[in-house]
Amino acid sequence: MNRYHCQITSSEDEVISANNVTHDEGKSLLSAIEEALNDDQAIDVISIDLDGKTSIADCMVIASGRSSRHVGAMADHLVTRLKQAGIKGISVEGQKHCDWVLIDAGDVLVHLFRPEVREFYKLEKLWGDIAAIQPDHVTHAAV
Repeated sequence: MNRYHCQITSSEDEVISANNVTHDEGKSLLSAIEEALNDDQAIDVISIDLDGKTSIADCMVIASGRSSRHVGAMADHLVTRLKQAGIKGISVEGQKHCDWVLIDAGDVLVHLFRPEVREFYKLEKLWGDIAAIQPDHVTHAAV
């Protein structure tokens, strides 16, 4: 794949079309998502490279919040920041209860969980063995 099918901004006025997004620009989208989650004090943030593993996305970010309120606030802030960056077509699921919020930002999927819900579903295990995660540490894992 190595192409990210989302729209990101290269400058304040220019929105890059989905067909012209390069691998490096997609990686900067991933970095922006990780930075936003770090700013909101997300817990156990990891990113999983899905390139070549599935056609649904090139990358998945998984993070936890301390409570439903924290998860909801992180989701709101992330969606706002993505929209400000010029990303179009963002889909959000699960904001009603905020136990598990899924944000589809093109080829980067973001899963935000309450810790108990994350432990129950164990998405990390579904996508392969991932190295031990330390709180508030971003780990990049290849599947």
